[in-house]
Amino acid sequence: MSQDLMNYDQMTQLALRGVVRDAIRRVIREDGLPGAHHFYITFLTRYPGVDIDGSLAEKYADEITIVIEHQYWDLKANADSFEVTLKFGGVPKFLSVPYTAVTRFHDPSVGFALQFDPPEQMEPNPQTLVSIAPNSSEKVMLKPKGKVKLKDKKTALKKSDAPKSAPAAKKPSPDQLSDIAAAPADAPADSEDASKVVSLDSFRKK
Repeated sequence: MSQDLMNYDQMTQLALRGVVRDAIRRVIREDGLPGAHHFYITFLTRYPGVDIDGSLAEKYADEITIVIEHQYWDLKANADSFEVTLKFGGVPKFLSVPYTAVTRFHDPSVGFALQFDPPEQMEPNPQTLVSIAPNSSEKVMLKPKGKVKLKDKKTALKKSDAPKSAPAAKKPSPDQLSDIAAAPADAPADSEDASKVVSLDSFRKK
């Protein structure tokens, strides 16, 4: 097979990440999430260009999943990144995330998910599962073994010590969700949702 000089993989990734941007732009245009839609967005906290509170960057040194549903402020969808303010432990925190830092986008209301290849700037690494309990500052993090390294070591953050294991947090009902809950970014819970996950492999010729 000939060498791909067109970089089709990269072009496909860019196009799929555009879905994340367009979904956020629609929420902004309609002044809120339509119907039961809500977004789970997983991104690399140490990816170049990510701007988050220092305490969050140190606590979640690899990857975090945020939920855009009931409580969010100042949502913006720029050409290359999105911005939003969410509450963590009852305290508002500003986030600015390049679309290229996003590793997963999931709308569980319709079982739709996009799984992205690891960005070139970061080495592949299993995700970190983060759970922030509602109405509480307590956070549980299950950190996998291994390290994520940046090519530019100057932007690397100090990794915090984390428990080797922790009980899974019970997902609150929408009525109880008065705070942001970072959700596990695993494959959808049921087989029906799993069949709707879109990854780059779906576009590659077998």
